[in-house]
Amino acid sequence: MSGTYPHIRLHLALGLVFGAVLAAGATTGAWGSQSPPVGQPVSVQRRLSDDAARSWVAQSGDRWAAFYTAQQYARVSESLAGRYVGVGLWVTRTPDGVDSVTAVRAGSPAAGAGVRPGERLLTVDGRQVTGLPVTDVVALLRGDGVRGGSPVTLTLQRAGGVRAVTLHRQLLDADDVVLDHPARGVTRIVVSAFTTGVGDQVEAALRQNAGRSGTGILLDLRGNSGGLVDEAVETASAFLDGGPVASYQADGAAVQLTAEPGGDTGTPLVVLVDGGTMSAAELLTGALQDRGRAVVVGSRTFGKGAVQQPTTLADGSVLERTVGHYRTPAGHDPDGTGITPDITVPPSAGPQAAESTAIEVLDGLAGTTP
Repeated sequence: MSGTYPHIRLHLALGLVFGAVLAAGATTGAWGSQSPPVGQPVSVQRRLSDDAARSWVAQSGDRWAAFYTAQQYARVSESLAGRYVGVGLWVTRTPDGVDSVTAVRAGSPAAGAGVRPGERLLTVDGRQVTGLPVTDVVALLRGDGVRGGSPVTLTLQRAGGVRAVTLHRQLLDADDVVLDHPARGVTRIVVSAFTTGVGDQVEAALRQNAGRSGTGILLDLRGNSGGLVDEAVETASAFLDGGPVASYQADGAAVQLTAEPGGDTGTPLVVLVDGGTMSAAELLTGALQDRGRAVVVGSRTFGKGAVQQPTTLADGSVLERTVGHYRTPAGHDPDGTGITPDITVPPSAGPQAAESTAIEVLDGLAGTTP
């Protein structure tokens, strides 16, 4: 996948992105004196200074509005293209506030330095990270505006003691689609974000699964923060035979999003969601639920149905504002309310309980499929 992101993909029709821009706060390290009123023409917005743009975001009342420097938006674009600059490790915060390495990407700088799951991350470039939110730790690991090749020094602790390693960041593929088989006859497709090529990858996974005797498909959208709407629609097309996916009005223009014909409508399908399922992932979930194509299992989704339009300012910085809200095929607006699963598994039950319930539901669907 190319590291250069084609601008046409960032300007879908009205320049629309559905999502929290793939948790861009963690990716870029930031979200972004007179202010134009909300709805001021784009040509006027293009002449804003950085300070005025930030002021507009703060005063607009648009909770999804954001301002990005040119460097920050380049990182967002890179993420939407399914790539990121980093060292190839995942961290989680333990109950005592310590960040622990949970996974290491094969072939990454972290793997080359012998970093292993279970090690505790103590410092990043000399800064203590104990007690910091994971998003802040990720921002430190990736850097703000840096490119591949930049160094970052980590202090790690494991059974053998404490050590310091200096890694050089690389441009890595995000691996936003993962295929596995958590139970006999079950094919799970995990989609972590809707970046460039995800729709094709899901369709490829279904082709790989075609003809395989089994229970069905588990589409795991837990923690999916959204992304590119056309990739979500293409993913919906993999499971539908044409018809509506969603609709929205942006600046007075009505737009219908429609699935391509010829998708797999026969294989039993369960969609697994949670409170981290956002935006484009909610759009897909709502379409499959409303169309009767899937049973949705898990906890209520995040509740972001806003449509953003990015406007590039004179210095290359970007002002992003909400221009509309989408609705599911049945007319539901998930913004602020989320999507309610058909079968609810409370978050307190844990992720394994939700997965087990989803597999049980698939077993039941398979038993009723002719």
